[in-house]
Amino acid sequence: MRNSSKDIAQMAFFASLYAVLVWLFQPISFYELQFRVADILPPAIAKKWKLAIAYAVGCVVANIISPFVSIWELIFMPFMSFVAGILGYWAAKLYSKADYYICGVVHAVVVAPAVSYMLEQIFFIPLLVSLPMIFTSELVTGILGAMIFKLIERRYVWWE
Repeated sequence: MRNSSKDIAQMAFFASLYAVLVWLFQPISFYELQFRVADILPPAIAKKWKLAIAYAVGCVVANIISPFVSIWELIFMPFMSFVAGILGYWAAKLYSKADYYICGVVHAVVVAPAVSYMLEQIFFIPLLVSLPMIFTSELVTGILGAMIFKLIERRYVWWE
């Protein structure tokens, strides 16, 4: 696997943008009822699997400022973010017409239970209480992100 300088630049930009969006919206990016605006970005992984790596790196950098920084925030969630990205990429390849949307939905299906499990471990919130709220926020941001990337794609082939 060779990375061109464009790949590396895209990955660095993606990871940085994810971290910055989490930091900018810090009051709603953490705690029991989180709504990460930065989760509009993972649908982009549908076009370039390497962005799953950038997503995981961005997650680590973003979670450094978490009020609950721990192994959950620095290892577990970045790993689950990477897994969600790769699974989203593969699913998007199967349904190329709705690729961003498929990737966003798969991301929500993988990340929401992981976040809910983490919140159960940290705050002792029952999984069944947090899961519907986290899944809804992940689904909303995933669909918004898919819409944004579809609009961008109309004018610019950004992934090549």
